[in-house]
Amino acid sequence: MKKIGEKKSKKTEVKSPKRDSLGAFLAKNEKAKEDSAMHKLLKEKTNLFKIPQIGEIIEGRVIRQAKNEVEVDVEGIGVGIIRGPELYQDPDQELKIGDKIAATVLEIENEEGKMELSSKRAYRESAWKEINKIIENHETIEVRIMQANKGGLLTQVRGIAAFLPVSQLHHEHYPRVEDADRNKILAKLNKLVNQTLKVKIIDANAEEDRLIVSEKQATSEEQREILDKLKVDDIVEGEITGVVNFGAFMRFDDLEGLIHISELAWQRIENPEDIVKVGDNVRAKIISIDANRISLSLKALQKDPWEKKIRKYKVGNIVEGEITKLSPFGAFVQLDEDIHGLAHISEITDDPSQLEKVVKIGEKRKFKILSIEPQEHRLGLSIKALIEEKSPQKAKTTKTAQKKTILKKKTSAKTKK
Repeated sequence: MKKIGEKKSKKTEVKSPKRDSLGAFLAKNEKAKEDSAMHKLLKEKTNLFKIPQIGEIIEGRVIRQAKNEVEVDVEGIGVGIIRGPELYQDPDQELKIGDKIAATVLEIENEEGKMELSSKRAYRESAWKEINKIIENHETIEVRIMQANKGGLLTQVRGIAAFLPVSQLHHEHYPRVEDADRNKILAKLNKLVNQTLKVKIIDANAEEDRLIVSEKQATSEEQREILDKLKVDDIVEGEITGVVNFGAFMRFDDLEGLIHISELAWQRIENPEDIVKVGDNVRAKIISIDANRISLSLKALQKDPWEKKIRKYKVGNIVEGEITKLSPFGAFVQLDEDIHGLAHISEITDDPSQLEKVVKIGEKRKFKILSIEPQEHRLGLSIKALIEEKSPQKAKTTKTAQKKTILKKKTSAKTKK
């Protein structure tokens, strides 16, 4: 019996260690879980109270304001201070106590135990990130014009100073003035101050603080759609928006084209304002489309007066005309309202320096027609041919005398040298 009891006792002893091992395993596993949870919590707390690095952007709340100085509570770390030129003031929003503010760490601890911060640098970095996104997405944005100078307009994009050159203004706002007077240009540009314009960023460089915007580019896509529907020889109606010494600008269908001075009328024009004035409503023909530049013509819709009127003139005819203009190569002569000719300087005098003494503007003279080219609207005239025709001998003597005078002048000039 004892032996049996002893055996049973041995069996009991064998089972006991197994129970102890299981308990120990469970206890160890539970402790591992606790250690893991503690590790996680400690990790979270470590991240929460991480000491910022110099150059890092942090966020805090304004707790004190003074002149050119702001104190910020950075939760879990301490107090930071922003002062002087490092303080960014949004012109559209006044900073108040309790407001959240982002700032760049300049110094971990100053002599007062506070962090030195810069909201200006943080804002600038954030603004340039936004600007780069605008560029990448080819976005059109709205800006308020703050100031004007003779070269263009000053504005801001996300608080960063930007420039809108005159050349990048939409035709509606382009300052067209006579003789490109810079003071008149500035006066027109000043009318755009405080206005809101749609623009696109066309050039940006954060390192150089360069930001260029364009109103013209912002509207180019809309204009392109309208342009695609137009073709050469189309007739359009619009309003004269500007008159300059080389022609006139005409606005139609939210586009603008140039009517060159040579396309305003068939006759010779000295001043475009003699033909059109700002505000006039006119019809014009499209004669060319080059990229976004449209060339228009008024005279293309008028009958060419040369077709009929030139018929009364023949080569060899003696005609009377009024001298309207002198140039280094001769004199322009008006024969009638529509027909003009040119007397080359060689057909007026042998001494170019004497041109203004031989003929004068406004003077009426007789001329001989030397050539007629109707397609090119050219009519060649001569005074000398008349003299030769009336008195060949006199003309020959005059010509010889003129040549001697010119030769004498040249010899005298060489002697002086």
